Amino acid sequence: MNKPQYLALVAALVVFLGLYLGFQTTPSAQKAVERSRSLTGESTGFETLVESAKAGLDADQAAKVLDWEQQAAAAATDSARASILKELSGFWYRQGSIPVAGGYAEQVAEIEQDDESWSVAGATFFNALSAEQDPVRREYCANHAVKAFESAISLQPERVEHQVNLALLYAENPPPDNPMKAVLMLRELESKHPENASVYNALGRLAIKTGQWDRAVQRLEKAWSLDKTNPNTPCLLAKAFEGAGQGAKAAEFAALCSAQQQK
Repeated sequence: MNKPQYLALVAALVVFLGLYLGFQTTPSAQKAVERSRSLTGESTGFETLVESAKAGLDADQAAKVLDWEQQAAAAATDSARASILKELSGFWYRQGSIPVAGGYAEQVAEIEQDDESWSVAGATFFNALSAEQDPVRREYCANHAVKAFESAISLQPERVEHQVNLALLYAENPPPDNPMKAVLMLRELESKHPENASVYNALGRLAIKTGQWDRAVQRLEKAWSLDKTNPNTPCLLAKAFEGAGQGAKAAEFAALCSAQQQK
């Protein structure tokens, strides 16, 4: 799976946290190192997911995965290893084993040490969470998505999209002690960044999720007025107008949605 596909979540809203910064002394670097250490104990969980996913492979697929794993283990440079891990992540994503894909994307982020790689990992885990029914796997995906998005934020705090992604993650999986966390985060982002289209896209998504169709239309029209290049906004507007009973407008934006997706 390529980076633009992974970053679809970022565009819509818009997928461990050891960033090879052990010799730096900045607060964000120290936090990243601490997160990486805290995740060491979860390696068995990831290995269990991988072994379970492998059970569904045919002989050719299993051989291909084994070859990639051996190449990654023998890679002479970090960049070479990251390239192979991306192949593994993409393969498992296409297979529908999205939590496994997220785990490999996470390893890539540990190597590349940039916010986009962490956003890729967070988006992958977010997609896995959205599709997962098993509560244990949902918790695994949610925890890793939170940590990935938090790492992206720590590296590039000025990129509003990372904060939007984290808010939407909380909307998908509300903290038991703070079920309104997503809404509160987005309202704060709206007050701080009133001209950022991704914030209004996210607010529109929440309104659609709760059946507040008129509010969804209002927020998404605001997003569209701010940024007509986002391929997700017309798709969301089509849903919002359909829910609001405005068939002609829904058809108009459904056509735009289709055209955007074909580019």
